[in-house]
Amino acid sequence: MKARGAVIHQIGAKWEVCDLEVDEPGDSEVLIKVMASGLCHSDDHFVTGDLAVDLPMVGGHEGAGIVERVGSKVTRVKPGDHVATLFIPACGTCRYCAQGKQYICDNGAGMEHGRAMDGTARFHAADGSDVGGVTRLGTFANYLVCHESQAVKVPDDIPFELACLVSCGVATGYGAAVNGGPVHAGDVVLVCGLGGVGANAVQGARHAGADHVIVVDPVAYKQERAADFGATAAFGSIGQARPLIDSLTNGQGVDVAIVTVGRVDGDIIGEAFAAVGKAGRCVLVSVGSSDLHLAVSPQDLTNFAKSIKGVMYGDCNPTADIPRLLAMYRNGSIKLDELVTRRYSLDDINQAVEDMHAGRNIRGVLVHRH
Repeated sequence: MKARGAVIHQIGAKWEVCDLEVDEPGDSEVLIKVMASGLCHSDDHFVTGDLAVDLPMVGGHEGAGIVERVGSKVTRVKPGDHVATLFIPACGTCRYCAQGKQYICDNGAGMEHGRAMDGTARFHAADGSDVGGVTRLGTFANYLVCHESQAVKVPDDIPFELACLVSCGVATGYGAAVNGGPVHAGDVVLVCGLGGVGANAVQGARHAGADHVIVVDPVAYKQERAADFGATAAFGSIGQARPLIDSLTNGQGVDVAIVTVGRVDGDIIGEAFAAVGKAGRCVLVSVGSSDLHLAVSPQDLTNFAKSIKGVMYGDCNPTADIPRLLAMYRNGSIKLDELVTRRYSLDDINQAVEDMHAGRNIRGVLVHRH
């Protein structure tokens, strides 16, 4: 089947819009007509080389679309269903899924290669060569084939441009606060970075009952938008926020700090950790390089009973939590429309990435035309 998508061919290069061939779905696979894809910073880490993947690769993992065809053994979805894509599969039967930890499903192993579970590619270039798909998806293409464990049915009345966001950024950010912190009623919370994930960490923190949610982001536009998602204050740096943090906590530090910056390093983690009070939690969502340095005092970690916790997919069970989050949107508990700053066509992919780097968007959305 013919498709068109944005491909990265080498580290540091621009995205190239290419004609592609997409395989028919295997027995346990689905063919999805992709309608919209969020522009998540995680895809940029494949371009910079922070995350090692096999190139070339079709970008995009935050997607929503319509099931076109299914394999003979597929039971979760059927043709015509509206679905959101899952960047981590949820098999439901491995040790971790059975423990309610779909966010670390065993079938996520090897996803950096962009190949299906059988090790073969589902995208092919015009010359017949194989092309991977980010996290076995590739939502920057208008059609993709994935395993049924990477698709969850969503209501037909939810716009694709919003459903795609819940497949990654909303679930990750909201879950980082509600599950990862976890944030408790009355807490003082610091959110570092107000992109598509950070905005939802703010929403999650307020929904969990935090009294104060303080946002730190160097971009003035994002500081201005922070209140839209429930932030009680916003600053350009942790240093600028520190007087307010001290006044609210008797100089102790926040209960939970959630790090959702576009690219993290050990110094940023250290600064966020230092802003956490006794028995507080520093929750790391962001991705960075494989640098082993952390600017963290072992004495503070022990003497003040503080902790650092990594969070994947918001510690969510996406087959249950994505429909739940969309139900919350319907009843007004969370905001989704406000997350979408700009919409782009596939041909504008590099402008979209430039806008993301410049901090012009809370979340940009790539809208596929069919």
